[in-house]
Amino acid sequence: MGNSIGGRRKRAKIMKIDGEIFKLKTPAIAMDVLKDYPGYVLLEYEAVKRFGIRAQPLLPEENMKPNKIYFLVDLPKFPVEKVPTRTRSAVSMSAKDRLECLMLNKRSASDLSVTSSSSTGPVRVKMRLPKARIEKIMEESRDEVEMAEKILHLCHQNSGKDKAQLRSGTRVIN
Repeated sequence: MGNSIGGRRKRAKIMKIDGEIFKLKTPAIAMDVLKDYPGYVLLEYEAVKRFGIRAQPLLPEENMKPNKIYFLVDLPKFPVEKVPTRTRSAVSMSAKDRLECLMLNKRSASDLSVTSSSSTGPVRVKMRLPKARIEKIMEESRDEVEMAEKILHLCHQNSGKDKAQLRSGTRVIN
């Protein structure tokens, strides 16, 4: 038995996602592999074993070490999350400015809800009526349909009064 002197070829192994393995002579840099596979990255086996999906890819100018295994993978592109921007800071605003801002926000939200409903389905209406008036409508009505018609008629009357009051600049709240 004798000793043999000889060097093993020092190569880096690169494994694709489909299991295919190819070897690359070292010294080599990651760019030597990545130039043939645009959009792919190289991950070191030890980093994948240790960190999993959080493993950092090799930089294109990073040296590949001999007798090491590397994975050639196409990492998915995650959508960039948009960070909401602040419109105003409440620190430097006066109470009047804050109230105005809140009223504008409330108004704009209600405007959007009115304009966005293009369906022909049922509509919910809020009205303030005295109990005596409602009881009177219920007593005078023969059935629910007639009662609904009277309430709808009353709604139309009130909306006409509101428009007239708004035009004249005065508004009476019952």
